[in-house]
Amino acid sequence: MTALDGLDGLVARRTTTAQQVADGLSERILAGVFRPGERLRESAIATELGIARNTVREAMRLLEHGGLVRFEVNRGAVIISPTPETVEELYTARERLETAALAAPLTGDRLAAVEEAYAGLDSATASHERADIVAADLAFHAAIVAALGSSRIDAFYAGLTRELRFYLMALSAYEREYENPRKVVGEHEPLMEAIRAGDAQRAQREVSHHIASNAERVQRILAAYDEG
Repeated sequence: MTALDGLDGLVARRTTTAQQVADGLSERILAGVFRPGERLRESAIATELGIARNTVREAMRLLEHGGLVRFEVNRGAVIISPTPETVEELYTARERLETAALAAPLTGDRLAAVEEAYAGLDSATASHERADIVAADLAFHAAIVAALGSSRIDAFYAGLTRELRFYLMALSAYEREYENPRKVVGEHEPLMEAIRAGDAQRAQREVSHHIASNAERVQRILAAYDEG
Protein backbone atom coordinates (compact mmCIF):
# COMPACT_ATOMS: atom_id res chain seq x y z
CA MET A 1 0.00 0.00 0.00
CA THR A 2 1.30 3.45 -0.95
CA ALA A 3 0.51 6.97 0.20
CA LEU A 4 -1.62 7.31 -2.92
CA ASP A 5 -3.79 4.25 -2.29
CA GLY A 6 -7.47 5.11 -2.05
CA LEU A 7 -7.31 8.16 -4.31
CA ASP A 8 -8.97 6.24 -7.16
CA GLY A 9 -12.28 6.00 -5.30
CA LEU A 10 -12.18 9.67 -4.46
CA VAL A 11 -11.67 10.51 -8.14
CA ALA A 12 -14.92 8.78 -8.97
CA ARG A 13 -16.91 10.82 -6.44
CA ARG A 14 -15.94 14.40 -7.21
CA THR A 15 -16.59 17.08 -9.81
CA THR A 16 -13.46 17.94 -11.81
CA THR A 17 -10.47 15.67 -12.12
CA ALA A 18 -8.01 18.23 -10.76
CA GLN A 19 -10.24 18.94 -7.77
CA GLN A 20 -10.68 15.19 -7.24
CA VAL A 21 -6.92 14.69 -7.06
CA ALA A 22 -6.46 17.76 -4.85
CA ASP A 23 -9.13 16.53 -2.45
CA GLY A 24 -7.59 13.07 -2.23
CA LEU A 25 -4.08 14.37 -1.65
CA SER A 26 -5.40 16.89 0.87
CA GLU A 27 -6.97 14.11 2.93
CA ARG A 28 -3.68 12.22 3.00
CA ILE A 29 -1.64 15.29 3.88
CA LEU A 30 -3.98 16.13 6.74
CA ALA A 31 -3.91 12.52 7.92
CA GLY A 32 -0.11 12.65 8.14
CA VAL A 33 0.57 10.15 5.32
CA PHE A 34 2.97 12.67 3.78
CA ARG A 35 5.53 14.36 6.03
CA PRO A 36 6.26 18.12 6.11
CA GLY A 37 8.83 19.01 3.50
CA GLU A 38 8.17 15.86 1.45
CA ARG A 39 8.06 16.29 -2.32
CA LEU A 40 4.90 15.38 -4.23
CA ARG A 41 6.05 13.82 -7.50
CA GLU A 42 3.72 14.70 -10.36
CA SER A 43 4.84 11.80 -12.54
CA ALA A 44 4.25 9.20 -9.83
CA ILE A 45 0.78 10.56 -9.03
CA ALA A 46 -0.15 10.77 -12.72
CA THR A 47 0.97 7.17 -13.29
CA GLU A 48 -0.82 5.91 -10.17
CA LEU A 49 -4.12 7.50 -11.18
CA GLY A 50 -3.78 7.13 -14.95
CA ILE A 51 -4.25 10.83 -15.64
CA ALA A 52 -2.28 13.56 -17.41
CA ARG A 53 0.53 15.36 -15.60
CA ASN A 54 -1.11 18.69 -16.49
CA THR A 55 -4.12 17.65 -14.42
CA VAL A 56 -1.86 16.74 -11.49
CA ARG A 57 -0.08 20.08 -11.83
CA GLU A 58 -3.43 21.89 -11.65
CA ALA A 59 -4.29 19.89 -8.52
CA MET A 60 -0.98 20.99 -6.98
CA ARG A 61 -1.91 24.61 -7.61
CA LEU A 62 -5.20 24.06 -5.81
CA LEU A 63 -3.29 22.62 -2.84
CA GLU A 64 -0.92 25.61 -2.94
CA HIS A 65 -3.91 27.96 -2.83
CA GLY A 66 -5.19 26.01 0.16
CA GLY A 67 -1.90 26.45 2.00
CA LEU A 68 -0.93 22.78 2.12
CA VAL A 69 1.92 22.80 -0.39
CA ARG A 70 4.45 25.29 -1.71
CA PHE A 71 6.53 25.27 -4.87
CA GLU A 72 10.32 25.22 -4.64
CA VAL A 73 12.88 25.70 -7.40
CA ASN A 74 14.13 22.36 -8.77
CA ARG A 75 11.81 20.41 -6.44
CA GLY A 76 8.31 21.34 -7.48
CA ALA A 77 5.45 20.91 -5.01
CA VAL A 78 6.40 20.04 -1.43
CA ILE A 79 4.29 19.69 1.72
CA ILE A 80 4.40 22.79 3.88
CA SER A 81 6.86 22.84 6.74
CA PRO A 82 5.21 24.92 9.47
CA THR A 83 7.30 27.59 11.20
CA PRO A 84 6.63 29.44 14.46
CA GLU A 85 6.01 32.57 12.40
CA THR A 86 3.36 31.02 10.15
CA VAL A 87 1.60 29.47 13.13
CA GLU A 88 1.53 32.82 14.93
CA GLU A 89 0.14 34.61 11.87
CA LEU A 90 -2.54 31.98 11.32
CA TYR A 91 -3.73 31.91 14.91
CA THR A 92 -3.63 35.72 15.17
CA ALA A 93 -5.94 35.97 12.16
CA ARG A 94 -8.20 33.34 13.69
CA GLU A 95 -8.34 35.16 17.04
CA ARG A 96 -9.19 38.50 15.43
CA LEU A 97 -12.08 37.03 13.47
CA GLU A 98 -13.57 35.01 16.30
CA THR A 99 -13.38 37.79 18.89
CA ALA A 100 -14.97 40.17 16.39
CA ALA A 101 -17.80 37.69 15.87
CA LEU A 102 -18.39 37.54 19.63
CA ALA A 103 -18.31 41.30 20.22
CA ALA A 104 -22.08 41.23 20.75
CA PRO A 105 -24.26 38.46 22.23
CA LEU A 106 -25.36 35.81 19.75
CA THR A 107 -29.12 35.46 19.41
CA GLY A 108 -31.71 33.86 17.16
CA ASP A 109 -30.46 31.90 14.16
CA ARG A 110 -26.82 32.72 14.87
CA LEU A 111 -27.00 31.27 18.36
CA ALA A 112 -28.92 28.26 17.03
CA ALA A 113 -26.21 27.62 14.42
CA VAL A 114 -23.48 27.69 17.07
CA GLU A 115 -25.54 25.41 19.33
CA GLU A 116 -25.99 22.94 16.47
CA ALA A 117 -22.26 22.97 15.69
CA TYR A 118 -21.43 22.43 19.37
CA ALA A 119 -23.80 19.46 19.46
CA GLY A 120 -22.02 18.15 16.38
CA LEU A 121 -18.69 18.38 18.17
CA ASP A 122 -20.14 16.55 21.15
CA SER A 123 -21.47 13.78 18.89
CA ALA A 124 -18.21 13.49 16.94
CA THR A 125 -16.28 12.55 20.07
CA ALA A 126 -18.11 9.21 20.16
CA SER A 127 -16.34 8.18 16.95
CA HIS A 128 -12.84 8.42 18.44
CA GLU A 129 -11.80 9.31 14.88
CA ARG A 130 -9.29 12.16 14.69
CA ALA A 131 -10.54 13.45 11.36
CA ASP A 132 -14.18 13.54 12.49
CA ILE A 133 -13.37 15.30 15.76
CA VAL A 134 -11.13 17.87 14.08
CA ALA A 135 -13.74 18.56 11.40
CA ALA A 136 -16.43 19.10 14.05
CA ASP A 137 -14.09 21.33 16.06
CA LEU A 138 -13.46 23.53 13.02
CA ALA A 139 -17.16 23.57 12.12
CA PHE A 140 -17.97 24.93 15.59
CA HIS A 141 -15.51 27.80 15.20
CA ALA A 142 -16.68 28.45 11.64
CA ALA A 143 -20.22 28.80 13.00
CA ILE A 144 -18.94 31.48 15.37
CA VAL A 145 -17.27 33.40 12.55
CA ALA A 146 -20.44 33.09 10.46
CA ALA A 147 -22.13 35.29 13.06
CA LEU A 148 -20.36 38.22 11.40
CA GLY A 149 -22.81 37.79 8.54
CA SER A 150 -20.28 38.16 5.73
CA SER A 151 -19.95 35.57 2.97
CA ARG A 152 -16.53 36.99 2.07
CA ILE A 153 -15.27 36.55 5.62
CA ASP A 154 -16.73 33.05 5.67
CA ALA A 155 -14.78 32.23 2.50
CA PHE A 156 -11.60 33.70 3.97
CA TYR A 157 -12.03 31.68 7.16
CA ALA A 158 -12.65 28.55 5.10
CA GLY A 159 -9.19 29.09 3.62
CA LEU A 160 -7.71 29.38 7.11
CA THR A 161 -9.58 26.24 8.11
CA ARG A 162 -7.72 24.05 5.62
CA GLU A 163 -4.40 25.03 7.15
CA LEU A 164 -5.80 24.92 10.68
CA ARG A 165 -6.89 21.34 10.05
CA PHE A 166 -3.28 20.46 9.31
CA TYR A 167 -2.19 21.78 12.71
CA LEU A 168 -5.15 20.33 14.61
CA MET A 169 -4.60 16.89 13.10
CA ALA A 170 -0.96 17.07 14.19
CA LEU A 171 -1.99 18.28 17.64
CA SER A 172 -4.57 15.53 18.04
CA ALA A 173 -2.08 12.84 17.01
CA TYR A 174 0.71 14.19 19.21
CA GLU A 175 -1.48 14.47 22.31
CA ARG A 176 -3.51 11.34 21.42
CA GLU A 177 -6.73 13.27 21.96
CA TYR A 178 -8.73 10.60 20.14
CA GLU A 179 -8.14 8.35 23.17
CA ASN A 180 -9.85 10.89 25.43
CA PRO A 181 -12.02 12.94 23.05
CA ARG A 182 -14.19 14.35 25.84
CA LYS A 183 -11.21 16.55 26.62
CA VAL A 184 -11.85 18.38 23.34
CA VAL A 185 -15.45 19.14 24.31
CA GLY A 186 -14.32 20.16 27.80
CA GLU A 187 -11.96 22.73 26.33
CA HIS A 188 -14.91 24.36 24.56
CA GLU A 189 -17.39 24.28 27.44
CA PRO A 190 -16.40 27.60 29.10
CA LEU A 191 -16.72 29.35 25.74
CA MET A 192 -20.12 27.80 25.02
CA GLU A 193 -21.35 28.69 28.51
CA ALA A 194 -20.39 32.34 27.97
CA ILE A 195 -22.11 32.40 24.57
CA ARG A 196 -25.29 30.91 26.03
CA ALA A 197 -25.23 33.43 28.87
CA GLY A 198 -25.05 36.29 26.38
CA ASP A 199 -21.89 37.57 28.07
CA ALA A 200 -20.00 38.97 25.09
CA GLN A 201 -16.92 40.09 27.02
CA ARG A 202 -16.51 36.72 28.71
CA ALA A 203 -17.05 34.92 25.41
CA GLN A 204 -14.30 37.02 23.84
CA ARG A 205 -11.94 36.26 26.73
CA GLU A 206 -12.70 32.54 26.53
CA VAL A 207 -12.20 32.30 22.78
CA SER A 208 -8.95 34.29 23.01
CA HIS A 209 -7.71 31.98 25.75
CA HIS A 210 -8.74 28.89 23.81
CA ILE A 211 -6.99 30.00 20.63
CA ALA A 212 -3.85 31.16 22.44
CA SER A 213 -3.63 27.84 24.29
CA ASN A 214 -4.09 25.95 21.04
CA ALA A 215 -1.38 27.96 19.32
CA GLU A 216 1.04 27.44 22.20
CA ARG A 217 0.53 23.67 22.06
CA VAL A 218 1.12 23.63 18.30
CA GLN A 219 4.33 25.63 18.79
CA ARG A 220 5.51 23.04 21.34
CA ILE A 221 4.88 20.27 18.83
CA LEU A 222 6.88 22.10 16.17
CA ALA A 223 9.74 22.56 18.63
CA ALA A 224 9.62 18.85 19.47
CA TYR A 225 9.77 17.94 15.78
CA ASP A 226 12.77 20.24 15.29
CA GLU A 227 14.58 18.65 18.25
CA GLY A 228 13.80 15.20 16.91
